[in-house]
Amino acid sequence: MSFHGMGLGRLARETDEKPKITRALLKRVLSYAKPYWRRMIAMLMVILASTAISMLSPLVLRDLIDRTIPAKDIQRLIWLSLALLMLPITQGALNVFQRKLNAGVGEGVIYDLRIALYSGLQRMSLRFFTNTKVGELMSRLNNDVVGAQNAISNTFVTIITNLIQAVVVLSVMLTMEWRLTVISVIVMPLFIFASNKMADRLRDIAHRQMEANAQMNAMMNETLNIGGALLVKLFGRRQLEIERMAGRAKVVADLGVKRSYTGSMFISVMMLLSAVGTALVYGLGGYFVIIGTFTVGTIVAFGAYLGILYGALQSLSNAPVEFSTSIVSFERVFEVIDLPVDIPEADHPVVLDKCEGGIVFEDVTFKYETGDEYLLSDVRRYGSMDSVTAVLSGGTPKNNKSERTDEEAEQPTHHQARGNALEHVSFRVEPGSLVALVGPSGAGKTTLTYLIPRLYDPTEGRILLDGRDLRELSLESLSNQIGMVTQETYLFHDTIRTNLVYAKLDASQADLEKACRTANIHNFIANLPEGYDTIVGERGYRLSGGEKQRLALARVLLKDPRILVLDEATSSLDSESEALIQEAMKVVMARRTSIVIAHRLSTILAADQILVIDRGQVLERGTHAELLELNGLYTHLYNTQFKKGEEG
Repeated sequence: MSFHGMGLGRLARETDEKPKITRALLKRVLSYAKPYWRRMIAMLMVILASTAISMLSPLVLRDLIDRTIPAKDIQRLIWLSLALLMLPITQGALNVFQRKLNAGVGEGVIYDLRIALYSGLQRMSLRFFTNTKVGELMSRLNNDVVGAQNAISNTFVTIITNLIQAVVVLSVMLTMEWRLTVISVIVMPLFIFASNKMADRLRDIAHRQMEANAQMNAMMNETLNIGGALLVKLFGRRQLEIERMAGRAKVVADLGVKRSYTGSMFISVMMLLSAVGTALVYGLGGYFVIIGTFTVGTIVAFGAYLGILYGALQSLSNAPVEFSTSIVSFERVFEVIDLPVDIPEADHPVVLDKCEGGIVFEDVTFKYETGDEYLLSDVRRYGSMDSVTAVLSGGTPKNNKSERTDEEAEQPTHHQARGNALEHVSFRVEPGSLVALVGPSGAGKTTLTYLIPRLYDPTEGRILLDGRDLRELSLESLSNQIGMVTQETYLFHDTIRTNLVYAKLDASQADLEKACRTANIHNFIANLPEGYDTIVGERGYRLSGGEKQRLALARVLLKDPRILVLDEATSSLDSESEALIQEAMKVVMARRTSIVIAHRLSTILAADQILVIDRGQVLERGTHAELLELNGLYTHLYNTQFKKGEEG
């Protein structure tokens, strides 16, 4: 009889959460098993057949001991010996078939849940992702999905199997000898009491080990990714990180040793209690054999049934914990699926086939903080990296959920701290014109550009595209009309070709080369050993900043949008890269409606309209000459930033 599945397996998965199991929740959980009901019925039939076969072996032993051997019946001995060989073979074959059916159901449920989860996450807004840790999303897509399918493919099956075994074995034992059966069942409370006491100790150790392991894994993830590894090398902290790692690994190792010997004690206690029950049964049974109440074969068969009964009852005692754990996982999965969409699409959206590119902001106010109903709840999940808040220091800083873009992170002397990111912003962009956005860091320029492709919706007011409210348009058609190049260019860890065709899936090699020539990046790519099949590395880390930006421009050119939104950040580039990008941008912006967060005087001078933004408001507007005449904030920015940058 194995005790490993009784306590040790469940302890690693048990949490302190006590889910409320309602009828509606159970109905929804079981709905995921509905597509697999034929396999579930087949599994039930296989379980019944396997249980029946397991009941035969003790009866064969009884006949062998009580009848065949005393009668010296050779032929019967051969048949019974063959039966003892064929029964486990048949049962093994049934178990393999059951596992195949079980795996089919389990993997099917995992597939269904993952697709439902991933689809739900894809419709969430940018705000959701800026407030949610990637580790939490990965945990829900992996840990919770697997935990949830356990309820259907493992927990339900285990409960049914053990219930059938317990009922059948008890029935057979009662027909054989009711007094021994009563003694066998009386011992069970000792198992439950000892199991609970020891399980509490093991669970505490397991939780501590998982938390320590999570801290260690988080630290490895932070210091071994390319950014962390670079930081360690630049500051010469190699030995410090080795010592930190050694300290955390030592804690994990010590807890592992403690858990191991405590688990061994747990198993020993369970075996001792099992031995007590077995000793009582064999002792009383032996007495009955001596006085002639029943035979030796009967007590041997009874002992075999006793092992099956104890195993089944022990598994059933763990069923509530296993079931609760699985239900918690289901609830976490359902939480993502049920999250309301804060950027909803209209019931009958307008498909924008042709776009002129006229944009109007009408009294737009925007605030980042909205209700937490659009976010995931905080979950304490033992052993997952997303439960770690402070990776190096090990502390627990306060969680600040306020949302800011990279542009708004720095606070200059003239600070931009405020309640609303944008406040009563109104302006018009004519089709095909160039609008330059200028202003201090944190003024709200990036936020304004994020509203155009509906990465966020205005808190108040509305934005019109060709006279239609953005909320009336289909999200896909809106996305098709807008191309955006952000200050931080993101590239997948894949080939240059794959990163480019992401904008146009059916793009030919000629299309790629044309776009890259326009973006002044083709010659660079052509000189690479693998050309367009060169791997760009994690987040494009194998390319320079200028090369990544020109690739981003080429990608936008492939998309060929009517509206272009650019963050013209070139301050960190060398003069050659900057000149190439400026030349490429002139071609990219031609004949398109362009809204540019401007950092260079050449762009500002070329703009049809300049919007000066400060503290979330359009403070000034006009051409370069008109704004200089006002002698306001733009004049200050021109004298301190743009003019100096041009001269440099």
